[in-house]
Amino acid sequence: MSAIKNQKHMNTPEIRQGWLRQFIFFTVLAVVTMLLAMLILRLYTRHGQKIEMLDLTGKNLTEAEELVQKNRFELIVNDSVFVVGKPRGIILDQNPKPGSFVKKHRKIYITITKGDADKILVENLPSLYGNAYDQKKKELKYREINAEIKSYSYDAGEPNHILEVWYNGQKIIDQSEKRNDVEINKGDTLYFVLSEREGGETPVPDLRCLTLEEAHFILESNKLVMGEIEKKSDVKPGEDMFVISQDPPYDGMSNIERGSSVSVVLSSQKPVDCPE
Repeated sequence: MSAIKNQKHMNTPEIRQGWLRQFIFFTVLAVVTMLLAMLILRLYTRHGQKIEMLDLTGKNLTEAEELVQKNRFELIVNDSVFVVGKPRGIILDQNPKPGSFVKKHRKIYITITKGDADKILVENLPSLYGNAYDQKKKELKYREINAEIKSYSYDAGEPNHILEVWYNGQKIIDQSEKRNDVEINKGDTLYFVLSEREGGETPVPDLRCLTLEEAHFILESNKLVMGEIEKKSDVKPGEDMFVISQDPPYDGMSNIERGSSVSVVLSSQKPVDCPE
């Protein structure tokens, strides 16, 4: 009877309500604990969250610093390079690269433009005199130096080869001189005098006293041609002929355009004042 009474006592409404309150309390506690855990986890995850890196290339330093302040990035200039036509302080490259994902407070290493042009000594240029212009123009372009043709001059060698190099109105390289101490700014222009086979001048040769064959040889050697040939009446077939006069005449000072003709007068008698 006593056991039955105890069992009935435990099933009273008051006891059942107590159990219900405890169940609700622990259920609410569990839900709150779970929500707090999720909130803490989210805050922790957000603390280490990565963000997409901005593209800073092409921007100046002031503009870039304003852009990265929001995420507290630190800009560090890693290198500076002179670029023709670009002002100082323009960002050329960055690490981390644009579009990569990084955490806040990350250091960003950048390469920027510098204001003063790099200089190259003439002695450090590739060999220029006597070389083909087109090839050397490419080599200079690789060194950020421009090349333009100043003029042409006659030369017996291959055409379009370098005879002279000029910089800032001064000749710095030719056959007899190379001014190794001259500094060339990157981005500047060198001017070239190139060889050509046509044109140019040569001294008027002295043909007097020579045979016709010898005169032909001298004229060809000087890039000249034989003009009108006049024979005196004393010239007989099979006899040697000598130049007794020429046009234009030889005076030891005058020049003539290459390709021009020289006319001669021939006689079978060598002038008396000719050397033996």
